[in-house]
Amino acid sequence: MRAWYRGPLYVITDPRLTPPHQLLDKVGAALQGGADLVQLRHKNAPPATLIQEGRQLLTLCHRYGVPLIVNDHPEIARAIGADGVHVGKDDPPVAEARRILGPEAIIGASAYGSVELAVELERQGASYVAFGAVFPSPTKPEEPVVPLAVFREARQRLHIPLVAIGGITLENLEQLYREARPDLFAVVSAVFAAPDPEEAARRLKQRWAELERRYGSPFPTG
Repeated sequence: MRAWYRGPLYVITDPRLTPPHQLLDKVGAALQGGADLVQLRHKNAPPATLIQEGRQLLTLCHRYGVPLIVNDHPEIARAIGADGVHVGKDDPPVAEARRILGPEAIIGASAYGSVELAVELERQGASYVAFGAVFPSPTKPEEPVVPLAVFREARQRLHIPLVAIGGITLENLEQLYREARPDLFAVVSAVFAAPDPEEAARRLKQRWAELERRYGSPFPTG
């Protein structure tokens, strides 16, 4: 596993669930509960807002030894000093993000449901690829659901960590683990819509550890 990898729980902010006045408290609670990677995702926010939020979050995340990823914007990630960026089909390509942020940055990329795209993203220099939505997602209800079998094919063809995203909850975590076994699972609502984000994060981590003991480690990479 890559040097930046600390564990499976990847939490992603959302301005509806982590509004600016609650952002640090909620992310801090998730970190206290065991979050291993944090992404600042605040669509349509002006750059100055993202930079301000990002710098505050970076300080908080690094207090826990956790990397901070910025959604969509490699230039803003560089301005913040963030650990990396996550890009999708409408964002700067992986190769450009790598050029902007350098060889040590974490460059994540969305592969949606395409292993072919994931292979190309790895070739361009992605640090991980995300497949999803793996279940119907409350934050992106229009997102098509990706068959979990895509992870088995991806394991045979990629050498970077695989992330599952979309609609993941404590209740469907066993199905995800049993059928896909991603290296990381990314959540928004499962932590940040919970009454107690710290406890929600802790329960997800505990459940994942139970599943590892029951079913074994994630499938080996290709």
